[in-house]
Order: sequence, then structure tokens, then C-alpha cells
Amino acid sequence: MGIGPSTKETSLHHFRDPLLEVVAADTDLDLMGIVIVGTPDGNEEKMLVGTRTAVWAEAMRADGVILSSDGWGNSDVDYTNTCEQLGIRGIPVTGLNFSGTVAQFVVVNDYLDGIVDINKSAEGVETNVVGENNMVTLDCRKATALLKLKMRQNER
Repeated sequence: MGIGPSTKETSLHHFRDPLLEVVAADTDLDLMGIVIVGTPDGNEEKMLVGTRTAVWAEAMRADGVILSSDGWGNSDVDYTNTCEQLGIRGIPVTGLNFSGTVAQFVVVNDYLDGIVDINKSAEGVETNVVGENNMVTLDCRKATALLKLKMRQNER
């Protein structure tokens, strides 16, 4: 469970993060910031980090949030909780996450409809190829388009 070679982001990926590049270049969006949250081991802490992140976004009056994750399995608990906490607060949320055909979310809720699967392997599984299942520009554009749609629907 967790991060494997193909879902692990390399240092170069962090320096040239496609999500940051796509959002920063989008004239329809105002990039307010980046929040980096670790993945705690305990469920109580997992709930805490998701709730704190959502409260922070709410306090900043964010119109929408895109969550990305470079893990899966146990990391899904805090990832999906963060989506839910944002959704409960009325903040549209989309994201990028490795799901594949076998690794679907280990927990689910009503706020996961805007998550883009970054799986690239033909079999839909985590592989031993470093960086094979990372987000790419197209994935980020999909998540951004979904966020814009959700934000427009939220305005009504």
C-alpha cells in the first residue's frame, strides 16, 4: 500500500510541476497558493490534516481547490477526507490521484466526482517503472476544466 515506483514523483517533476504550470498560466483562475500536507499514519491525524486544510481554504475564501496526491491506498483516507471537508464547506474540489483499475479509492464519499485518474499503465496497475503514473499536463488541464465547471455550477 502507498507510494510505489511508478507513482513516485521525481525531483525534476517537483521543479516542473505540471499542475502549478497549468493553473498559474490559466487567466480564468487566480492562484492563491499551494498547501503541502503530509500523510500521517494514524486515522485521527488523517482526519485532522484534511479538516485543517479545508478550514484554511475556507478562511482564504477560496472559490475552488485542486488536490493532488502522489500516493494511494492508505493515503486515500486523508485525501478523500480533505475532498469531503472542502465539499461540506461548499468549496468546489477536483483533483489528481492514482486510481487505476485495481487500486480504486479505499474509502469513498460524495465529493470525489471531479478526481482525474493519473494511471498511465495499460493494465491499470502500479508498476515498477519510476514516474510512469505521474500527472502530466493533460491530466492537469482536465482537473482545471472540471474545477471551472464546478465553480460555475456553484455560482448559481
